[in-house]
Amino acid sequence: IKNTLSFFQSGGAAGTAVDVSLFPLDTIKTRLQSKAGFFASGGFRGIYSGLPSVVIGSAPTAALFFCTYEFVKNVAGNAVGEKWAPLVHMSAASFGEVSACLLRVPVEVIKQRAQASPQYTSLSILKSTLKAEGFGGLYRGYFSTVIREVPFSFIQFPLWEYFKKCWSESRGQPVDPWQSSICGAMAGAIGSGLTTPLDVAKTRIMLAETGSPLSKGSILYALKTIYAEKSFTGLFAGIVPRVTWITIGGAVFLGVYDKCKVTLTEHMQKE
Repeated sequence: IKNTLSFFQSGGAAGTAVDVSLFPLDTIKTRLQSKAGFFASGGFRGIYSGLPSVVIGSAPTAALFFCTYEFVKNVAGNAVGEKWAPLVHMSAASFGEVSACLLRVPVEVIKQRAQASPQYTSLSILKSTLKAEGFGGLYRGYFSTVIREVPFSFIQFPLWEYFKKCWSESRGQPVDPWQSSICGAMAGAIGSGLTTPLDVAKTRIMLAETGSPLSKGSILYALKTIYAEKSFTGLFAGIVPRVTWITIGGAVFLGVYDKCKVTLTEHMQKE
């Protein structure tokens, strides 16, 4: 129970630190990926539009992810042994993302619509979404979000764990939190760059007009539509702010998580 509480608090602190501090980069990325384009979606105006939903949802989403990730990693790791570690980390991250998306997707829907329409508040977007689409409207893009997050986690978390292991072995002791953050940055940069087309598709699905073909949630249809409209470059719209955001975010997110986990675990052991 103490470990679970440690994971929950560490994950919540890490998620909030990243999402709030790097929110402007996320807004720029969303507007670059929107169908209307960057300037029509607000440009640099209202760069913090949608922040309230993130402030409310970030901590529980990240906490849920890490509780699931650590639980699956520990159970599966003990069952299959060290040689299957990469597969264990992939599986743990996938389960973590599927569960975290139950909270992340409603936050993303409100956040991205506010980012692309800065003239509206997060609360007004929540009300209009519920009125037009019902509760299910908050989960538009759930599967496309999972399809984006799972491949990203397949890349990021095994790389993060691998980089930490290599660094730890080279110095003969566990890595420090700041070293973990560097490993997280490298892993995040690689994962975010490779999965950008899935992120663009997810954004377009969430921003699509209610009742349009894109709003149905087919990620394959979204990818085809984006390619038809803007060719190959459209599939990688917003890649620079996305990679920058997740590189810095990976450093902060995973570094803060490791630091909080170590600190909280040590504190609990003293009690």
